[in-house]
Amino acid sequence: MDNHSKPEVVVITGASAGVGRATVREFARRGAKIGLLARGRDGLEGARHEVETGGGQALVLPVDVADAAAVEAAADAVEREFGAIDIWINNAMVSVFSPAKEMTAEEFRRVTEVTYLGVVYGTLSALRRMLTRDRGAIVQVGSALAYRGIPLQAAYCAAKHAIQGFCDSLRCELIHDGSKVHLTMVQLPALNTPQFGWTKSRLPRKAQPVPPIFQPEVAAEAIYWAAHQKRREVFVGLPTVEAIVGNEIAPGLLDNYLAHSAIEGQQTGELDDPNRPNNLYEPVAGDHGAHGTFGDRARSVSVQFWANKHRAALVAVAGFLALGLALFSNRKRL
Repeated sequence: MDNHSKPEVVVITGASAGVGRATVREFARRGAKIGLLARGRDGLEGARHEVETGGGQALVLPVDVADAAAVEAAADAVEREFGAIDIWINNAMVSVFSPAKEMTAEEFRRVTEVTYLGVVYGTLSALRRMLTRDRGAIVQVGSALAYRGIPLQAAYCAAKHAIQGFCDSLRCELIHDGSKVHLTMVQLPALNTPQFGWTKSRLPRKAQPVPPIFQPEVAAEAIYWAAHQKRREVFVGLPTVEAIVGNEIAPGLLDNYLAHSAIEGQQTGELDDPNRPNNLYEPVAGDHGAHGTFGDRARSVSVQFWANKHRAALVAVAGFLALGLALFSNRKRL
């Protein structure tokens, strides 16, 4: 807990696996009481067990975030069990690996309902409670793909772009109203999570995150930190910064680069099973944990995020060094 006399009450969507599961662990080890929202009960029970084994408290709430009424009911349940919600983290997502021309209208709808509208519904439920108390933090788990779309993930990229626009509008309204509710978005790099083994795919070979890859604990640390800061947005990983800045400077160049690199770059050399289970409409059974199968290539630390966290101190040090260099140069001239 950071400067709190009582445990924080936190809601995490997509809490059963991947980034959500790593984020559950991050908050649990700091003493938070956690509402666990996701569709897969196996993963939710696994997360609850981890929290309770560490001496914490967690509430399992099997919820499809595409169902606004179910999200609202889950928020009520958390507050009945633990009290006022301090932090709400929107992390749940689904995707489809496929050329856009081969996608169905229903697939686009489903990805949009979960990955974008699920964020909207969660945010609205959080706001209904936080605005009356004039406190709280809402963290949207985003991606570099919120700024720069890539091939084979049109529906997912579009949903992340939509979250970005939604946050910009809502943030302006909160500022206008003088609200103390804080809204932030954390833009993540490629991560070693189980999603690449259960996302629906039309690719001939198994999907993979585009290297460089980071462990989900890097994301979890950033999400926890963002929930307790006043940054409007947090970039995690140098590849995220490069993608966002590069798209601002030379989007056409990136179009051509990604056209020739990202289709192969999102596939391993191993053939995929076209009949394997996927989680687009129903969760894949089992407790999948936080990590995927790319651990041997994943980084456990982001130097860029460390520098981002400590940028005020780094700027101060740079200023002192510059001042010292200037004084030294003046003395030499004298």
